[in-house]
Amino acid sequence: MSTNLIDSFGRKHTYLRLSITDSCNFRCLYCMPDEPFSSSSSSKLMSSDEIFGISKIFTEQFGISKIRITGGEPLVRHDFAEIIEKLATLQVSLGVTTNGVLLDKYFSLLQQNQVQLLNISIDSLDSERFKQITKRDLLPQVWNNIMQSISLGFKVKLNAVIMKGVNDDELLSLAMLSHNYPIEMRFIEFMPFYGNSWEKGKVMPINEMLQVIEREYSCIKLHDDKHDTSRKYKLSEDSKGCFGFITTMSNAFCGGCNRIRLTSDGKMKNCLFGAEEFDLLSLYRAGEDIGNLIKEGVWRKHKEKGGQFTEMNTVDNSKIINRSMIKIGG
Repeated sequence: MSTNLIDSFGRKHTYLRLSITDSCNFRCLYCMPDEPFSSSSSSKLMSSDEIFGISKIFTEQFGISKIRITGGEPLVRHDFAEIIEKLATLQVSLGVTTNGVLLDKYFSLLQQNQVQLLNISIDSLDSERFKQITKRDLLPQVWNNIMQSISLGFKVKLNAVIMKGVNDDELLSLAMLSHNYPIEMRFIEFMPFYGNSWEKGKVMPINEMLQVIEREYSCIKLHDDKHDTSRKYKLSEDSKGCFGFITTMSNAFCGGCNRIRLTSDGKMKNCLFGAEEFDLLSLYRAGEDIGNLIKEGVWRKHKEKGGQFTEMNTVDNSKIINRSMIKIGG
């Protein structure tokens, strides 16, 4: 019998973001630390059996109803298929966040296991700029796999981290994807993590992004559900999809947060920006009950942004205690 995971502010948690690796075949500048980087050894990562066992506790004991598999890049993990097949036996909605390069190798696997939710990163439609941001010249492969995902009927969300002076001049062309294709195009404000050279001046807030788009289109505001991270719009009534803004920095959505994170080395984070981590994997490997630690970790969740800052103007990235984004999970 499941028990609700509720924090001290009354927020019920039903969504687990599950990182299965901190390895990636991209080197995106907003995600990777600006220094030599080493991914974790396999002995420090959760095995496929451990991923399944811990996830089963979250779903059966605590009523988690949605799991999104992240990385790093989850598709680089050699036992990705095994992990999907095991998680698909749980009573849970499954999704995957990916850079899209390897998707064509796994479309059949995902379809056979009823994984319909795909979040794919695409920060630029220009090949040279794409290479500048990701350090990889792979835009054609990503684009082809996005098109194939759509044609196969997956529910596709595209993610772009918008940075002033880097890719902010592509807002309109990226937004147009939501007019031409049945996808949700999501613009993400640049967020501070360890080593990613975050600066307030690089952040393009929602009001500025929306102004750029509304110079050309009379945008239609759509309904946002309580737990939505994206403020959604359509370019016009005949748009095939929608676009939205993930406004972590300028207009946070912490009040409706229902998400917990589990890093690839088995640490639970109750917030993306939280300094505290709760070591589930060590307890699990020792044969101990991890339920009490899960409940404690959720209860200790801060009201907003991990208790490390409130508004964008209060951010001092040199003093934030956290991992790099790739070590947390996308």
